[in-house]
Amino acid sequence: MSSNHFDVLIVGAGISGIASACHLQRQCPGKSFALLEGRDSIGGTWDLFRYPGIRSDSDMHTLGFSFKPWNDPKSIADGPAIMKYLHETVAENGLEQHIRYNTRISSAAWSSERAEWSVETDGGESYTGNMLLMCGGYYSYDEGFTPEFEGVSDFQGAVVHPQKWPEDLDYAGKRVVVIGSGATAMTLVPAMAMSGAERVTMVQRSPTYVISMPDHDFIANTLRKILPDSWAYAITRWKNINLQRYAYGRTRTKPEKVKENLLKMVRKNLPDEYVDEHFVPRYNPWDERLCLIPNGDLYDAINSGRADVVTDHIERFTERGLKMQSGQEIEADIIVTATGLNLVVLSDVRLNVDGLDIDMPETIAYKGMMFSDIPNLVQTFGYVNASWTLRADLTAEYSCRLVNRMDELGMRQVTPRLSPEDVDMDVTTWISEEFQPGYMRRKMHLFPKQGDREPWLNTQNYHLDKQMIRNAPLEDGRLTFSNPPGAAAAPDAGAAERAEVPPARREPVAEQAA
Repeated sequence: MSSNHFDVLIVGAGISGIASACHLQRQCPGKSFALLEGRDSIGGTWDLFRYPGIRSDSDMHTLGFSFKPWNDPKSIADGPAIMKYLHETVAENGLEQHIRYNTRISSAAWSSERAEWSVETDGGESYTGNMLLMCGGYYSYDEGFTPEFEGVSDFQGAVVHPQKWPEDLDYAGKRVVVIGSGATAMTLVPAMAMSGAERVTMVQRSPTYVISMPDHDFIANTLRKILPDSWAYAITRWKNINLQRYAYGRTRTKPEKVKENLLKMVRKNLPDEYVDEHFVPRYNPWDERLCLIPNGDLYDAINSGRADVVTDHIERFTERGLKMQSGQEIEADIIVTATGLNLVVLSDVRLNVDGLDIDMPETIAYKGMMFSDIPNLVQTFGYVNASWTLRADLTAEYSCRLVNRMDELGMRQVTPRLSPEDVDMDVTTWISEEFQPGYMRRKMHLFPKQGDREPWLNTQNYHLDKQMIRNAPLEDGRLTFSNPPGAAAAPDAGAAERAEVPPARREPVAEQAA
């Protein structure tokens, strides 16, 4: 057997890949696996982004792994603290020996004859495996999104995108403009304003909803003083998951009331006329992502006179900064284009099944993790309205259930297939059109579709997903377990037949506790 053959191939060694590897070791201890990481470090997003103030915009009791407590007093953590947590996880679980760095996957081809995936790297290496777990996130690591601005070459200062932050960028005493009003801009503006910049101006086309919260979780820190870490973490995680669920649910059922309350909190920190001009969005809360301001740091930066906000459209770059459509000119030494990400599907890996190239927009998502007629492939795609890791953990658990069930049945292949009653169902975008910020609208046409019924849904709802992913039986009439002709039987084949197993003959898998 080739040294590059594994039972399971995991693409990516960020939060999702590390979660998958840890669950695999616990639940499928006999399986060999490799984490194929395109860069020279673990961490994914948290290692890639190096801009000032880089931090989570989700609490670490839900962004952290289900199996490893977050014990830092700060629940809203900065990049270095998150990287420390990830390195600890890798060390505690002995994952370093399984990681292949600088191994960027360019293509993957499935062979039913061999019941395995063959993946090719940019460096010309090949790997094979029975199961392929795509854990590389949802955006391009090569470059972020920057709109086409007129006159960029005229600007005499530095233009920087947060995704490629220069280590030697000196902004002390400089006038900085940050274009954008998303989570990255909301982080950069106070961080730069309060650490040496002369003045930082956030330029936005339209306002974004913001909410200020403490970066410490009082209840979590109190519980750790009286309970074991694992208990304190589990209770805090449960609390925060349900608070997130309640808060998001209110934005769906009572958007005007939520809007009123959010703006009331902003008005406690900034003058009414300033809020009216720069902090009242045109859409309802959570139709686009809500931005977190830990400890009101953006308000402090504005009130100190070190930061301000301009709401206007950019006409062009000039030698000295920006000219706005209103005629206002904003002088700058540095312009930061915090204008978003470039989304990609399955890490931009080209897929082929039995000699046929896969056109992902023609596939239907199965439970938001697998895709119609694509065997033995699971993708991790977290939540856009809650912590990414909540779904990464669910997806990793489900992958392990699939691996173990194939062994129990003596099968090597598992494929989601539309049933006759599903063929004519209505389909819609991968992410519901209720949540379509600009970076998603630009690329949604490249993503798989979702259906109008289970299991062909990408719910973006943790509590629904627990029922559909963790608690529902694997045998649902849509998953086909098979051993195609020419495929070697799985190790525990036993009495299993070398043929497709009809749903009626499969034994239900024991349910996991919720």
